Amino acid sequence: MSEETNTAGQAGATPTVRMQILTQYIRDLSFENAVAQKGLPSGEVQPEISVQVSLDARKRPADHQYEVISKFRVQSVNSADKSPIFLCELDYGGIFHVEGVPEDQLHPFLMIECPRMLFPYVRRIISDMTRDGGFPPFNMDPVDFVALYRQEIARRMQAERPADQPLS
Repeated sequence: MSEETNTAGQAGATPTVRMQILTQYIRDLSFENAVAQKGLPSGEVQPEISVQVSLDARKRPADHQYEVISKFRVQSVNSADKSPIFLCELDYGGIFHVEGVPEDQLHPFLMIECPRMLFPYVRRIISDMTRDGGFPPFNMDPVDFVALYRQEIARRMQAERPADQPLS
């Protein structure tokens, strides 16, 4: 009788989410120091920094495995004349084993939780690159991956809406 109770209890139980980072890697890396190339003295530079983030995820051939790529573009320009100071581009990937996430929640999980796990490594790489490129280390602020995901969903919904349909 206890076996029936256990089976009934397991049937109503929610599945346990299991996520494991199998590997992480730099897929593409670029740093351009425009100040050094132009020969401008650093005293004439007033930096203005912008960060762009994009994400991509895809299923891998193995069961429960997904590849998530975070793309970061950190650009610094001189606030006085908008001339480039440096450009840092990093595509950072991770391969994740994910189980127990309902199908309707898998996409947000991959686009929010997985990049969140990779972010400390991305932040460190960008900080090291800017320092090694001759600038003070750029310690990127944390990224709100939930807000980023919501913005992307809203952008996609807007793009799919017919042009003659009024906004609600």
